[in-house]
Amino acid sequence: MTTYPNSPNHARAALILMDASTGNYERIIRLQLNPSQLTRSVKAMGAGGEGGDRGEAQRLTGPPRETIQLEAELDAADQLEKPDSHARAVEYGLRPEIAALERIVYPASETVESNASLAQLGMLEVLPAESPLTLFYWGKNRLLPVLVQDIGVTELAFDQTLNPILAQVTLSMQVLTSYDLPFGHRGRDLYADHHKLVERLARPALAFRPGARPLGAILGQLTGRGG
Repeated sequence: MTTYPNSPNHARAALILMDASTGNYERIIRLQLNPSQLTRSVKAMGAGGEGGDRGEAQRLTGPPRETIQLEAELDAADQLEKPDSHARAVEYGLRPEIAALERIVYPASETVESNASLAQLGMLEVLPAESPLTLFYWGKNRLLPVLVQDIGVTELAFDQTLNPILAQVTLSMQVLTSYDLPFGHRGRDLYADHHKLVERLARPALAFRPGARPLGAILGQLTGRGG
């Protein structure tokens, strides 16, 4: 699989925000600690669906819809032990780290103000601002274009000025597929690499080689009666 050249070179989960037109990354948000658990859901995109044509039941209209959820812990304890070297942690606690994650789902404030001004001038259609492409990095073999859909923050401990110094963050992401992104988009190319990697990884796990073998022979082999 082709990996993005500016991705982190060590096994530490991260979100990479890049300009899809130039391929340059704007910022990297490394998770302080790798989550102990990652939950994925992969849902087939079938042509049939409920109430659909019976003849379409086995047809896939495109790549599956995949969602990813993880929980990450943020802790300012190490920074606060060395206050002279971490003035921002002393002043704000974990608020900068939390803000870096939340910033992903915020449009730029100047864009919001500009669109509001255009609307006041009578513009009938104001295009939403396009955000940077977000890539989810989970080791060198998993670099996926994603849409961060939900960020949950539970602040668990505070300093004397009520800045959070211990927090649990939940990230919910939807993987962007070749059906979500236009031709020539860098995220589309990354997803195509992922799609091909899944196919390569699945081959050694296949129980039988493809071939014109009757179902009875296969069932006999599974039950130990066939050759």
